[in-house]
Amino acid sequence: MYEIVGAKGNIQDIDDFLKQVKEFSEKNGIIIQLFDADLIFGEKHIISAFKHAKRAINQKTNTTNSLEMELMLYAAGERQLKLAIPKMGINEGKSNLAIVFIGKDGKLNQIVQSFFEHFKLKRDDKVLEGDENTLKKFGLTKTEISTVAKAKYQDLILEKVALVDIIK
Repeated sequence: MYEIVGAKGNIQDIDDFLKQVKEFSEKNGIIIQLFDADLIFGEKHIISAFKHAKRAINQKTNTTNSLEMELMLYAAGERQLKLAIPKMGINEGKSNLAIVFIGKDGKLNQIVQSFFEHFKLKRDDKVLEGDENTLKKFGLTKTEISTVAKAKYQDLILEKVALVDIIK
C-alpha cells in the first residue's frame, strides 16, 4: 500500500529534516521518500518509478540496498545515486515536495495526516502536476520535447524511468 502526496514547506536544514523524517518513518513502521516536486510530472511518474523499483528488488536486479533509494534512481531516470539525489532531492528554503508513503496496514492515511501536522507542511497535490518547464528541469532538450504533443509530455518522463532498466 502506498500514498503519493504533494506538499509545500520551508526546510531550514535538509540534514536535520531528513533525520527527523527517518525517525518518523521508523517510529511508524513505514517507508517515506521525498522528492523535489518541481521535477515530478504527475502521480504516474512516481507510480511507474515505484513499480520499477519494487520489481528490481524482487528480481534482485536492484542497484541500492533500499526501496527508497531504488525509487530515487527510477524517479530520476538515473543509474547512479550521485546523479539522482542532486537531481531529485529536496532543497532548503521554500520547496515543493513530492512525498511517497509506503506501508503495510490500513493506518497509512492517519500516518500521512500526522506527518503533515508534525512537520508543519501544507498538503498541495497540485505541485505534482508537470509542464514543459518540468521537462526542461528534468534534463530533456527542446528537441526531445518538440517530438511529442503536450498531451504526451508525461510519456517522455515515463520513458526515462523505464530506460533505467535498460542502462543497468
